[in-house]
Amino acid sequence: MASLARLLELRIGDARDALDRFEAAWNRRTEARRTKPLYVLSMADLPLLLRTLTPARWQLLERLRDAGPLSIYELAKRLERDYKNVHTDVIALRKIELIERGADGRVCVPWDVVRAEF
Repeated sequence: MASLARLLELRIGDARDALDRFEAAWNRRTEARRTKPLYVLSMADLPLLLRTLTPARWQLLERLRDAGPLSIYELAKRLERDYKNVHTDVIALRKIELIERGADGRVCVPWDVVRAEF
């Protein structure tokens, strides 16, 4: 049996949206209905999303997703960008869990699909 794709949803919304999702999940659980993991990254507004996911960071995500786990040095080489700037972007993307760092120090994109809802 094939495993399900790991899906991350990007949403624009405030804390009420997260509270609504929590309440719905709580109700499904108390009613003993089947639940599936839901991974959501909420941003307060579109300007914040665009500041966080700059074109350079989006390109970094795409390159990393296509290549698989890489060191930051190798990623910077493949992107033809300065190591320090790529390192800064990696830190920012790790903070919001769009990428992960393995025990070996390499970074990767853990998501099969990233879907945006506005």
